[in-house]
Amino acid sequence: MTAALTIAFVPGVSPAKWARVWRERFPSIELRLRPIGADDVDDTLAGEADMVFARMPVSEQHNAIPLWTETAVVAMPKDSPLAELAEVDLDDAEVHVVDPGPVPADIEAALDLVEANVGVVVLPQSLFRAASRKDLVGRPLMNAEGTRIALVWRDEDATETTEEFIGVVRGRTANSSRSQPDQPGGTDRDDADASGPARGGSKAGSGAKGGSGSKGGAGGAGGKAKAKSPGSGKSGSGKKSNTGKAPTPGRGKMRGKPSRGSKGNR
Repeated sequence: MTAALTIAFVPGVSPAKWARVWRERFPSIELRLRPIGADDVDDTLAGEADMVFARMPVSEQHNAIPLWTETAVVAMPKDSPLAELAEVDLDDAEVHVVDPGPVPADIEAALDLVEANVGVVVLPQSLFRAASRKDLVGRPLMNAEGTRIALVWRDEDATETTEEFIGVVRGRTANSSRSQPDQPGGTDRDDADASGPARGGSKAGSGAKGGSGSKGGAGGAGGKAKAKSPGSGKSGSGKKSNTGKAPTPGRGKMRGKPSRGSKGNR
């Protein structure tokens, strides 16, 4: 296998636990971690990274394995009447929604407006926690699909090393073979630290509403991500829709293992 593997990740995703497992299992292969912006997935894959943890949708030219669904929350001031609710139905609430969509284009600016009592904002729970605004609280958005986190890579960057990393993320043990099924089930990672291995995986086309897991799948190289925003054409590099609901990843077929070398060894 190659001498190094570079993994990038978007805000709100922590690869720490997978990195610990990798370094214990493959100490001779350097694992490099790179934080990137939400809109930098395509450029990063075209450059230094072998794989990226990203939010769907992603370019349909990439391979993607959806891993878990993030809970959508409504961020509001602590003294807001909505803060007393267990879940918020924005259809019934008479409030202004700042930058509506699964993920605001500028999270810090949107939260600044919420703190100024301009309105509320909907965003993934992991990003709200990362923002750490002490004067704001987040309540789950009722009937929201949530956002999907996926492991994404290009055909030309797939190697035996990336196959092994897929196995780590999908919960394969050190002694299991790739022909054996991954651990069944799925998980909503928002109740944990969003850094542990996903229990099972699925093709890029298996959508799941907030809190539901993805279908179990074989430990292959994943499927082509043909992710599309609702009611639109092909998606771009992780651009957000303004529907108020999470984008639904498109279909993909399982692919074999290409043979080119890793970027870490070029």
